[in-house]
Formats: sequence, structure tokens, C-alpha cells
Amino acid sequence: MSHQLKKEYLIAIRERYQNSNKSKKSLILDEFCQVCNYARKYAIAILNGRIEPGATRARGRHVKYTPEVVFHLARLWREMGTPGSTKFKAALPEWIEYDDHHRIKEDIDLRQKILDVSRPQLDRLLRSYRLPPKGMTSTWPTSQRMKSKIPIQPKDWNITKPGQQMQGDTVAHCGDTLLGAFANSLTVTDIYSAWTENRALWGKTSGAVVNAIRDIESNLPFELQGFKSDSGSEFINHQLIGYFRENRLDKPVMMTRSRPYKKDDNCYVEQKNFTHVRELFGYARIDDAEMVELMNRIYTQLWCPLQNFFMPTQKLLRKTRIGARIKKEYEPAKTPFQRLMESEDISQDQKEALKSRKDKLNPFILRKELQLKLKMFEEWIRERNTGLIAA
Repeated sequence: MSHQLKKEYLIAIRERYQNSNKSKKSLILDEFCQVCNYARKYAIAILNGRIEPGATRARGRHVKYTPEVVFHLARLWREMGTPGSTKFKAALPEWIEYDDHHRIKEDIDLRQKILDVSRPQLDRLLRSYRLPPKGMTSTWPTSQRMKSKIPIQPKDWNITKPGQQMQGDTVAHCGDTLLGAFANSLTVTDIYSAWTENRALWGKTSGAVVNAIRDIESNLPFELQGFKSDSGSEFINHQLIGYFRENRLDKPVMMTRSRPYKKDDNCYVEQKNFTHVRELFGYARIDDAEMVELMNRIYTQLWCPLQNFFMPTQKLLRKTRIGARIKKEYEPAKTPFQRLMESEDISQDQKEALKSRKDKLNPFILRKELQLKLKMFEEWIRERNTGLIAA
């Protein structure tokens, strides 16, 4: 039967099919399938008017997220500094309020589609962008006599308020060799709120570490009560012990250390070494003392405010072993600022001061200025590498 005859036959029976009861519909459908040689489901769709004969449908699942949605997701993801999907999903509602892109402001449907993307779908859409390299360690153990003055604290449980326990560690910007002088980054993070501060150091002498911690403490929105580090000589020394104990006769800071070769003891700051230092400055060697000032401007004016006020973090609630597997449960992702604002141990004056600091910031402006500063840093790295190759 020709296509034209099938079309005329369809016109003749379609209205009768739609107005018939179930038993008559079945008879009409059987006859229609036999005469036109159609599959039954295809014939039902034709008779119900959902499709026309000869019409083809795209195979597979309907594409919900258009290239424009993916473009804006990738743009926002890069502006945030390429966080993980859970943090990215939690940060989207706040960041999109500051986004001045004309399409985001004009198209409400596009804006809603961006907010509706699920966390697993974000992983699928942004899967091909991460290639983390590896670095080197420059931690040198101190003497057993000095270590005996600092008690070991394996795990940090029962942390219930901000500042109760902060962890500190250093990251070496040494490239592929530990020879000579080079810059280091000091990372200090609060376990309760995940509030993190970074400072760049030239070398990592005890005096430089003490000065950096003094500067960090003056910028904390809460009182420092406990400090934990590894057993490196930059932390376990008379100067830092004296700073935490002798100058605070009323409320000395409780100083503890992790077990040697047990990075899990200091896990909160170890993970920040990657997300807050390596993702920012990479693994290049920084052996110019003048670059430390630029790094500190980036840390104090741009990077730390961006991370503490606008980038959510996850906290592990519990781990449950099920056979050979371990199921991890996390609390909803929140920014360190949000955790501090929800804490009952932060006074109202401290919260108002924090809120005032945040109101002066815009994450997109911070990211834009950060990219300009990082461009200066990358140009220095490129010139340095060019000079080494020429030499």
C-alpha cells in the first residue's frame, strides 16, 4: 500500500477509533496494523494523533540541559575556582545572585535550569577538567626532647565550638628539588567551621612561622584556644611554644601534635593544603623572595575572603561499615561564614562584624581581581622558566 493510500485510510478510521470503546478500538487497531504493516505501539501513537505516519523521533533520552546551560555552568564553575560538585551545587544559589551576565539576568528559565542541575549531573557535565599532579614534602622532624614538651593528640573528636582546635601545616613551593631557598605557604584551619587562613613565608624558620600565626590570629573572627600541627621543626620549637603559652598566662593556647607518619591525625588541614594552596599556586618552584609579598596579597585580600565567605565546605558526620564497604554521611555543605553565624559560641557583636565584612565583598569582583593577580604570578613563572632554559 502506498503512503498516500495509508494516509487516506488513516483519515477514514482515526475519528472512529478515538470515539470507540476499548473492545472496538482493539478491533480497529488490529485491522490497521494488518493493512498498513505497522508495529502496534507505533499504530496506537498514529491513531491517537501523537505522531504522523513517516515521522521519525530522535532516539535516546531527551536532552534537558542545552549547550547554553552547560556553558554557564562551566563559566560559573571556573569563576568559583573549580570546586567539587557538592560544593559547587551548594554555592550556586548565592553566587548566581551576584552574577551580572545579561543572559542570567534576562532569562528566568535558564537561571532556574542552572539551579536545578543535580549534583551527579554536575559531575557528568564537568567531568573532563581535573588533572591533579603530585608535590614534595619538606617536613623535617625535630628533636625528641623538644617533642616531649608537646602532647600527642591522635584524633580531633568532640569539637563543639569555633577556635577550640585549629590545625596548622606548611606547603613547600620547591618545584622538583628541595635544594636552595624557596617560598612556603602556612595553612591554618578551624575544625568546627572550616575557616581557613593562609600566609606565604620565605623559608620556614620558627620566627617566620610565629609572625605569620600572629597575623592570622589577629584576623580570626573568634578566639584561638587550641593549635595542632605535625612534628616538623617549624612548629615544635621554643619560639612558637612561648608564643602560645608564656604570653597568655590567663588563657594559654593548648598546643598538641599529630603522630609521626599519620596524616589522618591532621586531616582537616591536609586537605586544605590542596584546595587552598596547590589549586591556587600549583607545583611550580617559587625561589624569588619578592613573590612572597604578592602571594600574601592574594591570600589575605582575595583568596581567603572568597573561600571563607562564599565557598561551601562539607563536614563528615559519620562513617558506617556495611560488610566490606564504608558508607559516609555528610552534613549539608555550608560556608565557614554560615557555620559561624549559626554558632551559639559567637557573640552578637562578632556576628555583626562578620556580616559587615561580607556585605563589602562580591565574589565575582574577588574572582576577577584574583585572576589579574594570578596572571602576574603566571607571567613571573613563565619568565623564570624562559630564563632557566636560556641559561
